[in-house]
Amino acid sequence: MSTVAARRAKAISLIKGGKISSQSDLVNALKKAGFSVTQTTASRDLDEIGAVRGRNGYTIADSDDGSMARSMPLPGDLILSVESSGNLAVVRTPPGGAQFLASALDHSSLDSIIGTIAGDDTVLVVSRKASGGAELAKELRSYQGTKGSGKKGRK
Repeated sequence: MSTVAARRAKAISLIKGGKISSQSDLVNALKKAGFSVTQTTASRDLDEIGAVRGRNGYTIADSDDGSMARSMPLPGDLILSVESSGNLAVVRTPPGGAQFLASALDHSSLDSIIGTIAGDDTVLVVSRKASGGAELAKELRSYQGTKGSGKKGRK
């Protein structure tokens, strides 16, 4: 599943890894990661994620509120499902979306989160409370499927 959100999350990861110095680099790296892109798409993605080209390649500009890029999908767009156990919540995302979601959660104002660990399509979210996993999962589900409309998702 090569969604726009997953592709842009991968682009952010590549840029933060210091591996992208040109649009061509991004196109080639995304193709190696399994995303079919043109230079036009890469250019649009760079603009949408707020990437800025400097002397040493592209960097990601953080917005004033500490969140990533001005028009990236809200983290809720990346939440497919949430399960809990003890003080943990396990969040499933589209392929390539976990690192972006984890970073957004780490920089969010959710005080109930102590930290995250991300794979490719799964984020492990750790609650501050020893038995806070279920409460945390419920809170994360309230963001599931939101698209900036202020409405909460189902489940």
